[in-house]
Amino acid sequence: MGFHRMKRFTILAAGLTTLIAAPAFAGGVTQPAPGPVTIAPVPVMLGTDWTGASVGAQLGYGDVSTSGAATLGGDDVLLGLRAYYDYDFGDVILGGGLQYDNADIDLGGGTTVDAITRVGLRAGVDLGTNWAYGTAGWARAQTSNAAVGDSDGWFAGIGYEVFVANNVTLGAEVLYHEFDDFALGGLEAEATTAALSVNFRF
Repeated sequence: MGFHRMKRFTILAAGLTTLIAAPAFAGGVTQPAPGPVTIAPVPVMLGTDWTGASVGAQLGYGDVSTSGAATLGGDDVLLGLRAYYDYDFGDVILGGGLQYDNADIDLGGGTTVDAITRVGLRAGVDLGTNWAYGTAGWARAQTSNAAVGDSDGWFAGIGYEVFVANNVTLGAEVLYHEFDDFALGGLEAEATTAALSVNFRF
């Protein structure tokens, strides 16, 4: 084979090799597989609208002392129920409701405080998922001693409530009470209570 024919053959072979190899190279380039798609969890939004009714249970502590016709005193655990209706105006919340605490506070002298009932209003500042408020109203103390009797009075205090789930809140209150309408004339009583509550809002 002559030199020129050998040269042409070499060039032709090189060209065929390039044409054959090109698709192989093109097909051999693989795109990286797409990474897994991550879906962000939907955040759970707690309630922020305080308009509506609520019912709950509360556990607290009460300290009672009397003056005037008799000097008595005692303290013990309180266990109670509560129901409210509140209206959320945006920055301000207004509401009202009632509470009943079962008690067994031994004051001495054969007298115990058996229950405290409250009916009152509350007003406070809307802080989003929580609010702080002041509260006041009518209260009644019931005793076990017929000679001492029961008494109407009043209460005032402060409270705080916060959403912990969509329809569940936790609350805390500190209340001061005065009673001066007992059957035993001249008897006056003061009571301070502190309680934690769990409330279901509708």
